[in-house]
Amino acid sequence: MSETMIIPPNPIYLYYLSHWLYCHHVPVLPKIIELTMFFLFNAIIPYRCNIGKGSLLGHRGMGVVLHPHVVIGEKVLIQHQVTIGGSGYSDKVPCVGDDVYIGAGAKIIGPIEIGSHCVIGANAVVVKSVPSHCVVAGVPAKIIKENIDPHTIEHW
Repeated sequence: MSETMIIPPNPIYLYYLSHWLYCHHVPVLPKIIELTMFFLFNAIIPYRCNIGKGSLLGHRGMGVVLHPHVVIGEKVLIQHQVTIGGSGYSDKVPCVGDDVYIGAGAKIIGPIEIGSHCVIGANAVVVKSVPSHCVVAGVPAKIIKENIDPHTIEHW
């Protein structure tokens, strides 16, 4: 007899549902979905943040932490253990452009902007704004390549 394993859906779909409910002023249910995502995926993806269409969470978003006021563009791939949030010194939080790959364990901290078509390396700590079409890596992150097509660096 074969066992059937039930795999929960990717939390990005739960986020889109909770965000839609929040935008349509449905009380309580968005918070319940947010807590469900935390218990199922150990991910903090607030329904108040703004994530664009076509964005994905790799590895079911395990360990992803997003600030409630973060703005993330369209077609962004966020790998596991990524943190995007404020620095504690300011109320401002990062803004991520469109078509960006964020590697596993990356931290994007503070009132900065990540341009479109960028690749953020695994475990990079980004504390300064990054222009479009760049690859950044390291601690603290530095630009290691410019004028790139992100899909030639990482395929998603």
